Amino acid sequence: MGPQPTSTNALGTEIPTREEVIKGLKGKKKRQALKKWRQMKRDERTAQRLLKAGQPLELNGAERAAGRLLTMVKNVSVTYSENYRSRIPGYLDSTQFLGQNWKSSSPGMDYVFGKQPDTNWLNKKGQQGILTRDSTFNLLFRQNFEQRLGITAQIEPIRDLRIEVNLEKSFSKEFSELFKDTTGNSGLNHLGPLASGGFSISYIGFNTLFENFNPNEISATFKRFQDYRQVISGRVAEANPYWKALAPGQQYTADGYAKGYGRYSQDVLLPAFIAAYSGADPSKISLLQQSNPTIRANPFGGFLPKPNWRLTYYGLTKIESVSKIFSNVSVTHGYNGNLSMNSYNSALLYRDPFRFNAPGFIDTVSGNFVPFFLVPNITMRESFEPLIGIDLTTNSQMNIRFEYKKSRQLSLSLIDYQLSESRSTEWNFGFSWRKNGIKLPFAIPFTKGTKRLENDVNFRIDLAMRDMAMSNSRLDQSNAYGTGGQKEITIQPSIDYVVNKRVSLKFFFDQRRVTPYISTSAPITNTRAGVNVRISLAQ
Repeated sequence: MGPQPTSTNALGTEIPTREEVIKGLKGKKKRQALKKWRQMKRDERTAQRLLKAGQPLELNGAERAAGRLLTMVKNVSVTYSENYRSRIPGYLDSTQFLGQNWKSSSPGMDYVFGKQPDTNWLNKKGQQGILTRDSTFNLLFRQNFEQRLGITAQIEPIRDLRIEVNLEKSFSKEFSELFKDTTGNSGLNHLGPLASGGFSISYIGFNTLFENFNPNEISATFKRFQDYRQVISGRVAEANPYWKALAPGQQYTADGYAKGYGRYSQDVLLPAFIAAYSGADPSKISLLQQSNPTIRANPFGGFLPKPNWRLTYYGLTKIESVSKIFSNVSVTHGYNGNLSMNSYNSALLYRDPFRFNAPGFIDTVSGNFVPFFLVPNITMRESFEPLIGIDLTTNSQMNIRFEYKKSRQLSLSLIDYQLSESRSTEWNFGFSWRKNGIKLPFAIPFTKGTKRLENDVNFRIDLAMRDMAMSNSRLDQSNAYGTGGQKEITIQPSIDYVVNKRVSLKFFFDQRRVTPYISTSAPITNTRAGVNVRISLAQ
């Protein structure tokens, strides 16, 4: 084994090798030299540890990626609220401290501290005799429930890329009934129960937004909607014990739909519509819940809110070749979608004789099971605001802006089984340039023959185009028809100049052209042009 190379300690001093230390030594001197050399090596290792502890921690690629994931969420805000209100008419007892009669223990500490009355609670209080039995008393028992959820987050996965995410849900329900003794001695009964409310969530449905669209033709998405009905019909029927009790030969109709869940059944249409226009699988889409056990029960609880977003990126000016031309470059993109059933109410003909939490009565007119809740319409709105947006500012004070937007609104009526669809495409272009000391080919009036403008001149031009088309499609019809729409083109150039601190001039031209898509409306062109002179008399 050859001699070991000379090493250097943490302070830069060379440490001799073992062979160099003991060279020419024997006996006691050799042992002393080796002892001293070993101590030097131990001191070196200690110095290395201390030096390493004082240096910043170095992370590998995987550790840095994990750290960015943990720190990319800059801000999160969560708001959740539930509001209950109830009114119990005909209360005969009195109230004292905290709204409670401490002698009779009425209406009860549970109600005082927020318990919402249900059927059992009302029956119990009726048996205790604290609710009126006057047969002429006709005030309704009412309950209200409001639920709201809002989540907003600001995320920065990489430097200069900002993502704003928001998620929303709102649900409301009002329940009312007449709880009275109709004769005065037959006992209190629950009469005319009625529930109504609204539901809205943020949603994502752009999977079908970019498909071909002709307002006078049935779209491919609408055809899928019609086809999905048969899949949903079988799923809903399998979940209804009353349908399963039908004889095997009576469970399906001649057109392949489950009996009681035909092509115009509400329980079939709603999931089929959402699945078709959001691009979801009809065999997995959530179904409506067919019971109302409590005031909090949500018939649309299976439809969960989905996040909307807005992205902004500022980092392009970090590139040297870009920063030589532009002082600011921002790219934006945003999406906003919503799914809502603005009004629904319980069906008076709903029956569930065996308490299966499922509809058990088939309407002889429609041939469908009567659901617990009736929904007159469902609306889906979505828009890219913008799909792509670019804002550029050059080093010479020139600004260029461009935005491309796309939106769609769908409204399905469950009364006449007609879908109203409105689509729009829009782009906006803006240009502005501020220039100082512009030289004119002529002398400026009221000056000493000068041809150069002393103040900044702002040149600006805005161009916009919006193309909107509306169409109606009816279920099981061979064609659609356009109901409206128009193309709008706007041109707005202008020149602004501040003569002095009291006088400013603006030369402008504004033209708007509207070309309708239906013959009942005429094309319209509006044009304005002129000069605005502003004079300030303030001291």
